[in-house]
Amino acid sequence: MCRVSISKFGLLFVFVIILSLLAACRNESGSVSETAAAEPASDPVTTESATSYATPASLVLRGGKVISVDPEIGDGQAIAVNEHLIMAVGTNDEISVFIGPDTEVIELEGRTVVPGLIEGHGHFLSLGMTRQNLELAETKTWNEIVSMVAGASEQAPEGAWISGFGWHQDKWDRVPESSVDGVPTNAALNAVAPNNPVLLTHASGHAAIANDAALAAAGIGDLTEDPDGGTIVRDANGKATGLLRETAQRPVGFARTEWAAQRPETEQIAEKRQQVMLAAEEALANGITSFQDAGTSFADIDFLRGLEADGALPVRLYVMVRYQTNEELDARLPEYLMHYEDNDFLTVRSIKRQIDGALGVHGAWLLEPYTDLPDTAGLVLEPVEVIERTADIAVRHGFQLNTHAIGTRANRETLDIYQRAFVYHDVDGSDLRWRVEHAQHLHPMDVPRFAELGVIASMQGVHATSDGPWLPTRLGQDRTERTSYVWRNLIDAG
Repeated sequence: MCRVSISKFGLLFVFVIILSLLAACRNESGSVSETAAAEPASDPVTTESATSYATPASLVLRGGKVISVDPEIGDGQAIAVNEHLIMAVGTNDEISVFIGPDTEVIELEGRTVVPGLIEGHGHFLSLGMTRQNLELAETKTWNEIVSMVAGASEQAPEGAWISGFGWHQDKWDRVPESSVDGVPTNAALNAVAPNNPVLLTHASGHAAIANDAALAAAGIGDLTEDPDGGTIVRDANGKATGLLRETAQRPVGFARTEWAAQRPETEQIAEKRQQVMLAAEEALANGITSFQDAGTSFADIDFLRGLEADGALPVRLYVMVRYQTNEELDARLPEYLMHYEDNDFLTVRSIKRQIDGALGVHGAWLLEPYTDLPDTAGLVLEPVEVIERTADIAVRHGFQLNTHAIGTRANRETLDIYQRAFVYHDVDGSDLRWRVEHAQHLHPMDVPRFAELGVIASMQGVHATSDGPWLPTRLGQDRTERTSYVWRNLIDAG
């Protein structure tokens, strides 16, 4: 990606007033397109017609290389912008006609300007939250993480929660010998933070390590049964190790939320506002000006709606409704339907569901058992019948349905659910533009079904690079080659 650093203005200028208008482009029905740059709300003028415009631009960038990503417009040296709309792209001389007495002019000094990027699947508030907690993504050993927790514990009041995010056991230089299922037990965390609940979330978000204080706060003991769609990992003696897979994390998360809710309301609101600002800073610093948020509750949508009304959303959000029951969705979706209009910063017209977990923590639902854990084929996080009901609700309320599915079985079941919904409601799937989020591992028989049903395979390239080193360990070499990240096969299938 390209970004423009203009030191004389004392800021990092990412080209946020962009051809995409900072939002997912849409077809005639108002649905989201998966393209990385969208059409402007009104066509930027060509240099031939530029002189016919009498209205000065609010902003002109000149003296660089402007890449429009539109062959009809072409590239140029300069660009004129009026508020949030592109006016023209051309040479420095051609764009000079748009400079008025109040026009802000930024000299690019040879730098490159490109359309802003659209994040196709992320978790906006969670991104901000990770910046408020211990950042574990770059750690190389478990001992390094324990040291970070120890430092946090020394500064935290007794009973205060310590949270971290981003660890991945397959990226460490080594794993302690006392590990269970390839992940350390929580013994070291108990030693350095005995009086503080600790919750350290895996990079995938599909597992976490909790110390004994956090487990106790959530009511989890050695004899607690595994929840549906989750695993409380235990050692050979039956003791809970602290590793929680998929839905087994939820009680600990709820306990932390209850603790946080005891703080003054002003403090809670300030924390959430900071999450928005931190997430926006991270996005804009990487050229991301529009963000498709893969799962937010009604309550958080209300919060974001308030920020938009105040003009305080720095990044355009396309939000998928999540964490609500089917009964809640059916009753309240009409209140939250927000199509994109003009210069909106908040769009809500889709639902997020999750049929399975992540491959790295053995949570992806496979057609066959894991190679390195043959007693399981993965986990079902939301039952088929629940998502089937959601599909019916989505069609009736005019909402897009986006279902997380990673494993081969999960993808097949999701496509089956969609197909049944299309047939029952006698609708063309291509018009609905429903998505399968991730679609990482597909049986060859299911590849052509995406095109046949008009379903979008919403895949993220980062998963192939992050998971690549250990895929054969989970699936075996042959299954990896046949089913994993089959982008070219999907493209060839239409």
